[in-house]
This record gives sequence, structure tokens and C-alpha cells, in this order.
Amino acid sequence: MAEEQIYDLKSLLKVMGSGHMENTTYDTAWIARLNEIDAEISNKALEWICENQLEDGSWGAKGVRYYHDIVISTLSAMIALNYRGRRTQDRIKVERGMQALERITAGATQGLSADPNGATVGFEMIIPTLVSEGERLGIIKQQGDRILGKLARQRSAKMEKLKGLKVNRHLTAIFSTEMAGKDSLHLLDLDKLQEPNGSVAYSPASTAYYLLAVNPNDRLALNYLQETIKDGGAPFVKPFDIFERCWILWNYTLVEGIDDEMRQLIFPHLEHIKNNWVFGNGVSFTQDCALFDSDDTSVSFHILKHFGFPVDINALLAYEEENHFRCYQYEINPSIGVNAHVLHALKDVKYTKNHPTVTKILKFLYDTRIGDTYWFDKWHISPYYITSHIIICCSDYDQRLCQSAINWIVGNQREDGAWGYYENPTAEETAYALQALKFWQKRGGRVSKEIIAKGGNWLKQNAAPPYPWLWIGKSIYYPYLIVQSVILTALAMIEE
Repeated sequence: MAEEQIYDLKSLLKVMGSGHMENTTYDTAWIARLNEIDAEISNKALEWICENQLEDGSWGAKGVRYYHDIVISTLSAMIALNYRGRRTQDRIKVERGMQALERITAGATQGLSADPNGATVGFEMIIPTLVSEGERLGIIKQQGDRILGKLARQRSAKMEKLKGLKVNRHLTAIFSTEMAGKDSLHLLDLDKLQEPNGSVAYSPASTAYYLLAVNPNDRLALNYLQETIKDGGAPFVKPFDIFERCWILWNYTLVEGIDDEMRQLIFPHLEHIKNNWVFGNGVSFTQDCALFDSDDTSVSFHILKHFGFPVDINALLAYEEENHFRCYQYEINPSIGVNAHVLHALKDVKYTKNHPTVTKILKFLYDTRIGDTYWFDKWHISPYYITSHIIICCSDYDQRLCQSAINWIVGNQREDGAWGYYENPTAEETAYALQALKFWQKRGGRVSKEIIAKGGNWLKQNAAPPYPWLWIGKSIYYPYLIVQSVILTALAMIEE
């Protein structure tokens, strides 16, 4: 690696940790409603919403147009402005937002089905409540059914999975607590919603809802929001200290030539993950969270093993289902990425290709391919993210599966050397493609040097932030240090 790349990789290790993420409209809009509870943070949030309206009058992620994100972001912003916007400039924002909402609802049937990954997290749970509120306020003019579509059925299926259990901090529906609105508090186990820091699911939106609808006098919940809000806005979740660490370090495992100084910088992060590993459960996206998941657990398992830490595979095996591995209990839509990352962990403990658990995952991956070549995952809107990860995680188990994905990546390189699934190429997607191609090449796979060189040249020229937002939460979000780690490690791999 070049000295500049080593310096950048070490610098990232020094600043990562608690979780770094840009603010989202959806979460900020909920805080803007808190005027009667804390006027200061409410006013800051309202100002942030006004400053971050997009050119067409809508709200949503920067650099990419994803319909589910536009719907939930614009609708939540408009509801907040309707409650709070009293200034002349607010009325102008509302008028532009109304025009945008009319366009959004008119094209919702086609737009929602066009998103290749489907819904954002909890969309089918949250949107019916927001649409109902929007219709009552008059900002959606009886066109809510176009947005709702089949959502009522999907919501019923998810609630059926819970089998009558009330939503609490141990169930994934806690991420969508605000779905209860003002009229369905009976769905919630009101005494078991909060985490130790006072938040609900470490979500600013869910915590703001809790203050509005459940307990406006809860000091811990308010403290959480006061500490979370920055520049007037709030992120999708905070903190996400384990998620940020394990995803960044997963990228570092792809790089050769990590020196002793870099290992010393890595070690405290590994210690943090190891210290938060719970026997039989693994880890969550943040410490002290009651909800464990197999994605953070499998990625954490791999990096701990890679850097020489002892770790028990049994926690991960607890997530095994009949045909795949689940991410969370009671989920109805399994994650492809989870299954790839689990396979990576199984390789670390020398499960053979013929082991029933391995064959189960491989069959799941074959069955979920698009056109027998690539994949989408529920946590990221780009197929390059998950397709690259599958190549890296599965190469020792099934080269035929990986070769078709390599061919797809090579065949979709743009004239300028970059990659991007949507309208424009992105540094993040190009980095994923290069990670996979370089990894495949280093293991004896045939990849043209010219393809990697062309992609590397484009990435070097376009490596600086900001980057389009590509990660899926309740809305589209941007964990910028994780994205930087993808780009930095891809550039380092090219130089090896």
C-alpha cells in the first residue's frame, strides 16, 4: 500500500466508534413535533426540515431517488410543517411540498413497485398511520389508497407473526413503534419499550413518538433526543457503535499488509465488540440493545476470528431456520446478506461444502438470484453491495455461483470505468465492484487487469465525499465512515 493509503486507513480507525451518520428527514420530522415538550429542539428540527427540502419540493435521501424513501420522508416532513409551520417561508415550503405530495401519490402505485429492493424498514407498518394523519390534516387529498396499495395485507402478515404479542424492546416491531399512532396504544407494551438510555430502539423517531403519545414527562427519553440532535437534525439510529465497527473492520480484513501500528488501532475496536458479545445471542447494532441480530453477529464473528480472537459459533447457529438464516425473530422477509455473512463465518470454523447448513445457504442464494447472476438485499439499494459480499463470502464454497456474479459485474462496467445501478455511477458501488474483482483475481480467478485499472483510475478521481445515500433504514440513510472504509480498502486492494 502507498503511504497515503496507510495514513487514511489509520486515520479512519482513530475517529470511528460511536457511529457516524447523516441526519434523515423522517427522524427529524418527528422531533419537530415536540414543541410543547421541548420548544428548543423542536424549532431546530423544524429549521433543519425547511433547509433540506429538495428542489422539486419533496424530501428524502441525497443523490438518489428511491420512491419509498421519498414517500415516507415527504409525508413526515409535511405533517410536521402542518403542525408547526407558521412563518411565511414555512407556508411556501408547505405549498411546494403539497405539489410534490400530489405528484408522489399520483404515481405511487408504479413508483413503489419500481423500487428494486422493495420497502424501507417498517414501511408497511408506519405508512398507514402517516397516511391516515395526512388525510385528516388535508395534506393528502383522498389518494392515500394509492400509497397504501397492498400494505394493509403486509402489515397484517407481520402482526400475525407476532401472534398477539405486544410490541416491546425484544421484538423487531419496536423499530416501528410509531405505527400505533394515537389510537392503537393497545398494540404496545408501554412499560417495556425503552432501552437503558431512555430511547425506544435507539431510534430518534420512535423516541419522539413515545414522548408525544405515551409519556411526555419522561426525562430519560428527552435527554436522549437532546444529546442526539445535531445541527437541528437527527439520524436513523444513534448510537450504532457495533455496526459501524464491524462493517468497517470487515472491509479491513480484505487488505493485505496491515502493520503493527494499524493492528494496535484495530485492537480496541475488536475488544469493544468482544466485550458486548452475549453468549447464545451474539451482538446487536449497538451495545445494551435488547434486539440481537445475525447480520451484526456473523460479521462480528468473522472479524474477531480473522484477528485472532476466540469466539463461539453457537450464538450464530441459533438463528438457523428450515431454509435459511433469519436476521431477526418474527421477520417475514429474510436477508440475503445475512446468509452470505453467515456462510463466511461457517468457513472460518471449517464447515465443509457438503455440510447441510452450508448446502442450505447455497441453495437459498441460488434461489434468490436475479437473472441467475446478481442479488439485491433488504439493507442496501445497490446490487453491487450484496453481490460483491457474496463473491467474497462464498468463493471457497461455490465458484460457479461466484463466476456468474463476476461476469455480471464485468459486463456492467461503464465506459468511464465506474459502476452504478441507478442513473449515475457512484464511488461506493465502484468500490464494491473492485473489492470483488480484486478478491477473485487474488484467488486465481480470471479478471482483466485493464478492467480493474480502469475502475481504479475512476475511483481515485472520484473518491472524495459526499456520496449518494444507498443504505436502507426507515428511510434511506448514509453511514459515511462505513462508506469511506469501502472506498479506502478498495483503493488499497488495487495497489497490492
